[in-house]
Amino acid sequence: MRNLKLLHSREHGPVQALGSPQCFCLRADQGTLLIGSEYGILELDPAIRGVMNDISLTVDGFLPEDGSGHIVGIEDLPDQESVCIATAAGDVILCNLSTKQLECVGSVDSGLTTMSWSPDQELVLLVTGQRTLIMMTKDFEPITEREIHQDDFGEGKFITVGWGKKETQFHGSEGKQADFPYNRLPPASSSDDGRPRVTWRGDGQFVAVSAICPQTGARKIRVWSRELVLQSTSEPIPGLEQALAWKPSGSLIASTQEKPNKHDVVFFEKNGLLHGEFTLPFQKGKAKVNELLWNLDSTILAVWLEDVKKEKNSETNTYVQLWTVGNYHWYLKQSLHFGSAEKSRLVSLLWDPEIPYRLHALCRGWHALCYDWHWSTDCSTGEESHLVANVAVIDGDKVLVTAFQHSVVPPPMCTFQLQLQQAVNQVAFHTDPTKSADLAVLDASNRISVYRVGDSTVKDPTVTLGGSGFKASVETPHLEKTYRYFEVCCGEGKQVNPLTFRLFTWLQDDTFLAVSQGQLATHSIIHHLTGGPEAEGGCLHLRLSVPVDGDVISLCCNPKTRAIALQLADGQILKYLWEAPTPALEPWRSSTGSAVQFPSPCVQTALAMIGGEEAILGLTDRCRFFINDVEVASNVTSFARYDDFLLVTTHSHTCQCVSLRDTSLKVLQAGFSSSSSPNETLRKVERGSRIVTVVPQDTKLILQVSSHGIAAAPCVSPRLDFHPLRMVNSSPPPPKPLPSTLELQPHGNGR
Repeated sequence: MRNLKLLHSREHGPVQALGSPQCFCLRADQGTLLIGSEYGILELDPAIRGVMNDISLTVDGFLPEDGSGHIVGIEDLPDQESVCIATAAGDVILCNLSTKQLECVGSVDSGLTTMSWSPDQELVLLVTGQRTLIMMTKDFEPITEREIHQDDFGEGKFITVGWGKKETQFHGSEGKQADFPYNRLPPASSSDDGRPRVTWRGDGQFVAVSAICPQTGARKIRVWSRELVLQSTSEPIPGLEQALAWKPSGSLIASTQEKPNKHDVVFFEKNGLLHGEFTLPFQKGKAKVNELLWNLDSTILAVWLEDVKKEKNSETNTYVQLWTVGNYHWYLKQSLHFGSAEKSRLVSLLWDPEIPYRLHALCRGWHALCYDWHWSTDCSTGEESHLVANVAVIDGDKVLVTAFQHSVVPPPMCTFQLQLQQAVNQVAFHTDPTKSADLAVLDASNRISVYRVGDSTVKDPTVTLGGSGFKASVETPHLEKTYRYFEVCCGEGKQVNPLTFRLFTWLQDDTFLAVSQGQLATHSIIHHLTGGPEAEGGCLHLRLSVPVDGDVISLCCNPKTRAIALQLADGQILKYLWEAPTPALEPWRSSTGSAVQFPSPCVQTALAMIGGEEAILGLTDRCRFFINDVEVASNVTSFARYDDFLLVTTHSHTCQCVSLRDTSLKVLQAGFSSSSSPNETLRKVERGSRIVTVVPQDTKLILQVSSHGIAAAPCVSPRLDFHPLRMVNSSPPPPKPLPSTLELQPHGNGR
């Protein structure tokens, strides 16, 4: 039950350069970008927002001087201290960025359409203009050459065991039309660029190639080994499109298919057979998919789309959507609308090869964007008498809200759902303890929808009870008002970055906080946005902006004390005095008076009172748990704070409840180090369990199991008393898991 929260976004550029960008890659060891254009390559350093290297490819004749040239591939080769460039004219060039020397290591007379390196950079695959594949070593020694289009299926050809021919089998309501004969496949869409696509499996043992068949005009996917031995050919799929991405974990190959009434992302097994799909939220013929990209750990699928041009001079919008899967359901978690301005049109998109949740984008106006996300659970916090333990899950243009006080159900089931006009990017519950059920939603069009509980007798049509067949009797919120962000009111199309604001926080009834990048990439700005009577025309008013000398990556608020703590990228903690006549920042200090700084940046932070002193808690993505600047544990997978108690789950599959009253950091540190010893505050939980939220009225702890899903158990603080809890299951149910240690009943790993 997690959402993707934006830690920070960086915008670099524009830079002064000839031509327009065509493609780019990353120099991970230097932290720079290599951008190819029709005249050469640039090395852009985001730290200085300037150009480090500008190497022309027109001087030596590799690209024409009239700007008609095209770079089809660019790859940084750290082992060779060079960058490899492939041009459409057929040249493969090595460029030493230190000496700026160019060396042509090979040339293909028919030209090149694609260059793709294996993940280990031991092999490079070239696709020529004559529809052939050339596999070479990293030293550019040819291994073999093959025709793309083969009549044979491949080594993985299926064996018929006498169960009848396909055309004689039953095909459901579509009858025999479901068996689309090979020679009746419709040609590829007119929006298809016709270029072959290449994608490698994560281990580099196999490579898939999608190309248009010259006989039928339709696309086919073929899987080859490292030695270019054909393994399999996809079954005939009408409407198959150009996008292609092999999941790094190796299980599925993603592509897109245009069907008679919808647009789907489809998945293929290595043997060429279809294995699942999900539908994109666009009407047929309204948008085309340019590319699909999996992130490093195979948990997020990025879909790069653009509007289909109906007229020659019509404007086209470009989009990037981030999808995740859980409990057999695909969720749209983030939607980036880049608009129709020429300078903001996407040229290339790339996941970081080392940091799983970092996405890089390059725009036509020489703007480079970088986004860092992390998983976060959006749940309400408040006083015991008002806390309903709501958890919100983003699902495209819907927000699925589960009130765990009333029901424990796994997503995509929910207690009620909110229907928005645009895809949702951020959700924020009210930080006032007495209004914790109120909810603010920020969508992709930069509109904030405010939902409140009570004070309305009219049923809101945007709020519906239940999800996936489940219904519960609860008090639902109603849409009170909708605001627009102030930068949209200042002029449409001026912003290149679609996610200018992050860490959206609902501070007071008509006051919101948001963070954006400052003039430098290492600086931030805190914005106070106010609504109410000041919100003329439904647009939020920018009351004030506070500059921060540092990159803010997290913001947490204590509902009781109203204190706000900011974490910078270097781990430094600042206290934000937002209630002062002139809001200011000061270092967060411990009881000894020293400034607090986490040894490592944390992806989850919270404030708590420990022995009468307000302290900040932090958890890194490496499971290191800090209280102020003291590391109290190194095996914590999740934590939750409620009232005077702290609950944590650990790598040893345990849940520990600790009282924060009348204690100290040394006592807590000693308690965590001896947590393996049996005691009344320690209980075993199912493998991979993480805390979702706490329901204090029922003394109930909600856990999410990474492999199976949601589980719940009653608990009494500080003693945890786990026992089985019967819950409603979805239909059809997921495969039955192995019995767990605590006999908790898992119900899908929905996000």
